[in-house]
Amino acid sequence: MATSDYRPFLAALPKCEHHIHIEGSLSPSLLFSLSARNAIALPSATLDVAYASIAALEARYKAFTSLDDFLAYYDRASRVLIKREDFADLAFAYMEKAKADGIVHAEIFFDLQTHTSRGISAETVVQGLNDGLKKGEASFGITFKVIMCILRHESVQSCVEHVDLAAPFYKSGEIHGLGMCSTEKDQHPRKFLPVYQRAKEVGINHLTAHAGEEGPADYVRSALEDLGVTRIDHGVRSVEDESVLAMLKERETLLTVCPLSNVALRVVKHVREVPLRKLLDAGVKVSRERAGLR
Repeated sequence: MATSDYRPFLAALPKCEHHIHIEGSLSPSLLFSLSARNAIALPSATLDVAYASIAALEARYKAFTSLDDFLAYYDRASRVLIKREDFADLAFAYMEKAKADGIVHAEIFFDLQTHTSRGISAETVVQGLNDGLKKGEASFGITFKVIMCILRHESVQSCVEHVDLAAPFYKSGEIHGLGMCSTEKDQHPRKFLPVYQRAKEVGINHLTAHAGEEGPADYVRSALEDLGVTRIDHGVRSVEDESVLAMLKERETLLTVCPLSNVALRVVKHVREVPLRKLLDAGVKVSRERAGLR
């Protein structure tokens, strides 16, 4: 996104990262390491050539065909996270990469349902992530906030139950907010109104949601009006509706846009198609991801 002459300058600038899914940052090398440590078998190379080696998996990670394609690998990778130390290692590995890219503050998503569905306790996940993030803060001076995402492809009841699971960690300061992610296809934000109502009831006041990535501009409107979020993650399709752009401007809502992810997951074919200029010209506040996926 910039010529080589500007890369050292841009890398050295202090930055905030508002849109990072910690499980999605699990590198192939750490994946293979945790697989061995926890005796979790990966798919054989005969079933999926991507698992033939670290290099092969790195190459496959550069060739996703859609969000659903990415999520399949995301889910397989998450299965190697078993112990508190695994989550700590994952979080600290992210902080090391963040330091190299000039990050001074990070707001980090995680998907509790991905892990509780495998029998991993909420304490293991939340405390492990905080262990690694606090180590990174002490080592590199990077401050952080942790946001639990509920998953659209899970039932509303499961999402409500996980808000209740998160409540003690919100009170302890180990979780700072609630978000929503996974595929938007046929998943109108209004469906998850009981989840966001429950979050407010248990005192979770910092609310965001992924909207307007695959879903239309109306999904952004619904997230704002129905769910009461104060931030939108992605939101690029807001440009399809002038009234939604006006609403975002009036409310001073931040969009955490991910141009490189949009290209990698085929939301757009080229980064120049990401409507950052249209958003900025409309007076919408925008931040974007530093590199890589989500």
